[in-house]
Amino acid sequence: MHIDKLLVSTKFSPPRIGTQTILRQRLLDEFQLMTQCRVGLVVGSPGYGKTTLLAQWRQAMMREGAEVAWLSLSVDDRQLSVFFAYLRGALQRLGIPLDNRIPLESARQEFVDAMVASIIDGAGSLTKELYLVIDDYQHVADPRAHQLMQKLLDHCPDNLHFVIASRVGPPLSLSRLRLMGQVVELDCGGLPFEAGETRAFLEQNLPAVKLSTEELHLIHELTRGWPASLQLIAILLRSNPQARGTLRELVWRSDDLHTYLAEDVMIHLPADMAGFMEGISLCRRFNASLAEAVTGCQSAQEMLKRLDEENMLIFRVESDDRQPWYRFHPLFGEFLSTRLERRDPAVVSELHRRAAHWLAEHRLLAEAVRHATQGGDLEFAALVIERADPASWGLEQLGPLLRLLDRLPQDVLFSRPRLFFLGCLAYALTARPAKAEVWLEQFRRSGAAQQSDEDFRVPLVQAAIEIQRDRTDPVIGLLERFKALSNDYPVTRYGAPVLLAIAYSAAGRHAEALRCLDDNPIAEADLDTELSLVAGGARMLCHMLEGRIADAERVGMAQLARAIGVHGYRSVSAYLGAANLAEVYREQDRIDESRDILANRESLLQWAMPQTMLLASICQARLVLLQESAAAALAFLERQERHFRNLGLDRALVHCLAEQVRIALLGNDRALAEEHAARLDALAAGYEQARGFQAEIPALAALTRARLLLATELPQQAFEALEVVRRYTCEYHRGQWDVTALLLMAQACVQDPQWLLQAIEAGERLGLVRTFLDEGVAVQRLLSSLGDQLSSSRQRDYVRMLLSRFCQNKVAHAVESDGAGASAMLTPRELAILQLIGQAMSNKLVALKLNISLETVKWNLKNIYVKLGVSSRYDAISWARKHDLIE
Repeated sequence: MHIDKLLVSTKFSPPRIGTQTILRQRLLDEFQLMTQCRVGLVVGSPGYGKTTLLAQWRQAMMREGAEVAWLSLSVDDRQLSVFFAYLRGALQRLGIPLDNRIPLESARQEFVDAMVASIIDGAGSLTKELYLVIDDYQHVADPRAHQLMQKLLDHCPDNLHFVIASRVGPPLSLSRLRLMGQVVELDCGGLPFEAGETRAFLEQNLPAVKLSTEELHLIHELTRGWPASLQLIAILLRSNPQARGTLRELVWRSDDLHTYLAEDVMIHLPADMAGFMEGISLCRRFNASLAEAVTGCQSAQEMLKRLDEENMLIFRVESDDRQPWYRFHPLFGEFLSTRLERRDPAVVSELHRRAAHWLAEHRLLAEAVRHATQGGDLEFAALVIERADPASWGLEQLGPLLRLLDRLPQDVLFSRPRLFFLGCLAYALTARPAKAEVWLEQFRRSGAAQQSDEDFRVPLVQAAIEIQRDRTDPVIGLLERFKALSNDYPVTRYGAPVLLAIAYSAAGRHAEALRCLDDNPIAEADLDTELSLVAGGARMLCHMLEGRIADAERVGMAQLARAIGVHGYRSVSAYLGAANLAEVYREQDRIDESRDILANRESLLQWAMPQTMLLASICQARLVLLQESAAAALAFLERQERHFRNLGLDRALVHCLAEQVRIALLGNDRALAEEHAARLDALAAGYEQARGFQAEIPALAALTRARLLLATELPQQAFEALEVVRRYTCEYHRGQWDVTALLLMAQACVQDPQWLLQAIEAGERLGLVRTFLDEGVAVQRLLSSLGDQLSSSRQRDYVRMLLSRFCQNKVAHAVESDGAGASAMLTPRELAILQLIGQAMSNKLVALKLNISLETVKWNLKNIYVKLGVSSRYDAISWARKHDLIE
């Protein structure tokens, strides 16, 4: 029987695209160039949606009238004759007349050439544009099949275009075509979902499960945009929505994920390669030399090259090293290491020890300590730290160091003064000052301090403890005359000026704080270290404490971008920058950006410096208030209140109480406000003479008392309380606090505009927005009544901007006017979308108008419906008109 009679017709049919599939618009836009190109190439690891993308592209092309044929290959198509038969069948479906007399069962060169000539002549005889998609090209094994494709690509007429999808780069020479601009390419770097696509996918596939921003960000971080694993998560959460609380464990331990990886990724691999991959999976990143040291495989370089070429869920890591570094996708790496541990747990410890020794030899301190600790070799881990050049120790070592300290006997620690010093500092800098304090006292009593040449660093440890206790005045005394050695640890050389600058700023000495940082510049070689970026975060914090939001943004954006780029999303410097910049964006009314920065950074709320935890907590509470509800914000603040009480951080506790009073008053719940205010006053009574950061406590109590007095229509008493606040703001130069006090004074003395005018002058200079908006309709009315009392054009523009923001945020203040009638709060983007659909615009037109994707419009509309308690566009528009949000 002729081979054509045996062809499976389904191989010429593209897969169906389900209704829950996310449109990959940004990738489809790139493929628009296919109309001018000869070859399209999509290369990527399993499960990254290559087939779905090309099916979407085919549909789009066919809607425009193009002729597009499809060919799916499989492992059964390895034989040259079978591949020829299917290729000819696909081309014939494009209408290309081909000579069926060519004996495809023969592999002789003249028949291959005849086949190529027949295809070229047949396509050239047609006037229409022809496209052939070849999916799963990695199954093509015969070199003569590649030779056929090469000749077709080199000589085919301009109207014939090939689109090839493969797990590995096909052995085709495309250099000449690339130079001619005839190739469109997508690789592993472009195929993963972006954060917005992840969100759209989950919203579309889990309509009944409302995931928070934090959960969406966590899922995107876990999967790194891998569509196959996202599909798995959707299935798991659809069947068990309560599992969202254990997402990380749920995904890593999923039998379905392990089955997919075992059967679709690993099954065809040789045993030696599978073992090699399992061995190196214990390393978060690896190069050929490390891989050889860990696995003993002398062909490690060739193995890694092959894994890279075959896209085995392996990715290049940016590095200055001449030898390339790699990492596995985190879910795949976890799968591999789990397989190894289940099969041979004894070998795991040995592999960790080998990795530790190689990393130590190459001065990769943090990774060496981590592997030595995981391998149970605590002695070697301690030696690595002690013997390392102090200049090589930075904040990135905090995590591995703390894991070592938790397992190291205390007597061993005290016998190693250098390790002891670093351990005390590590605990002091990670919100565990009590442990550092106890250790320091025991160290002094043991007499080890007198026998050690490390004791000159003790003032720095003590200062780190004091700053965690919010006692900033002692820090100034400890560090003003502190001198680090020129070759000392970076944490000593740069950490001391950072702590001193924060203490100066807490004392209101902002200029001295900035001068302290300027007088202790970061060495050129250390510019990208964690500590240099933390110093940038300290500079930003000084601006924020003074209320200079515009300056804080300028410093903070660059600092956070560098921190994430160099050290990653979860680095210490990135966390510090995130807390600061999130609050800056919130103050600037950039609510979505603020929420995105804080997403999935729970540690900021639990285990950071007091000022960082405080900033992140209040910022998060206000974001929840704006984007969810007052009840959700109050519940969050109650949780943080308990946490700060356990840590003994009264200043952060007072801020939580003050914010609860403010929210309660917005909802006219005076009883709840008075209850929290009474607790706040009781705490503040012990801090009347406090200095530095702790001086905020009585000032905040007075500010909160003024709010209550205004709510009970006692303006004169409120004014007197605000004078207390202003004495604090003047002494400590706290501009943002001062504007808040002035706005409340303006409400207490409506007849006297001087307080409002002063607030406008300071607010414009500092770059404040939400400080005005958060005071609600009372301030809006005051601004609206100013008339021509503003002499400066800049101030007039500033007030106009504020009033326009008030209009955009009407819903956010509707709680004040009609309580339960306004049950939701919209973000500026949601309000803009609501206004546009009120003008009868389609979703697509709204997307074009706002320069956002169609999926983003749909996602925001869903949020609007949920917040307003409606189910359709008509109901949402009716609600908005009723509340004067749209005309």
